[in-house]
Amino acid sequence: MPQLAFHQLIGANFSFQHFPFDRVAKLVRDFGMKEIELWGIAQHLDLFHATDARIDAVRRTLVDNGLSAWCFTPEQVLYPINVASGDEGLRRDSIKRFCHAADICAALGARYLFLTPGRGYEDEAPNSAWDRSVKALGEIARHAAHIGVRCLLEPLQRFESNIVNDAAGLRRMLDALGADNVDVVLDTVAMATAGDTVAGYVDLFGSRLAHVHLVDGTPGGHLVWGDGTLPLGDYVSELARLGYAGKLTFEPFGNGSYALDPARAWTRCLGAIEPYLNRATVPA
Repeated sequence: MPQLAFHQLIGANFSFQHFPFDRVAKLVRDFGMKEIELWGIAQHLDLFHATDARIDAVRRTLVDNGLSAWCFTPEQVLYPINVASGDEGLRRDSIKRFCHAADICAALGARYLFLTPGRGYEDEAPNSAWDRSVKALGEIARHAAHIGVRCLLEPLQRFESNIVNDAAGLRRMLDALGADNVDVVLDTVAMATAGDTVAGYVDLFGSRLAHVHLVDGTPGGHLVWGDGTLPLGDYVSELARLGYAGKLTFEPFGNGSYALDPARAWTRCLGAIEPYLNRATVPA
């Protein structure tokens, strides 16, 4: 059976929003992982309270636990941040905050800033929101490139965005941006709900597929492996067979049982993925 390397699996603070960040860092360290996707959530490091002192505290916590930040993923779907908003003031403020997010990446030593396309008004012409998204993402990507930060771009489900919802739309957006420092994300739930495939993502994006959110669903949801119906083992094996060289992490999400006991949620995911990983592989 094809296997990915254990070092490709990274930690994240998804579902830990009601716990202090040092608890998350220690848990990720104890799980044997060296990198983390940092969800930019209060009370860890959200864009509305990211003072220099707060950023430095997070950086020191990572260092103290032998961790590095792979990417910084500011909350951008539920919060009042929308880079494609039809409200000019909100859009400009959102872009400004995401340029600051790129600065946070640089301060943390993170390779990537995680982006999504935003959302337009539901009663406007689709091209209007698309154009605003391209312009905003391009501005953020240029700022990130100037300070040595790369970006990740993820499609969203239709209830989350009306701009990019599938792999074909993501390819079109990537081409419209024309930015060499933007790579892409495969989210297994977004992929399944859109009717896309792992092979399709690899065909469309090749080495620019750099990050995977491995999450179960029915097909929607942000569930622990085994709580949904998606063939996650098949997805991981397909990624390995096709030579995927990027990172992957779990994204259990919400304020239900996962948030009450996130360590258990992550332990279950780690147990499920263990047969699909090769711990003997040495990082390149």
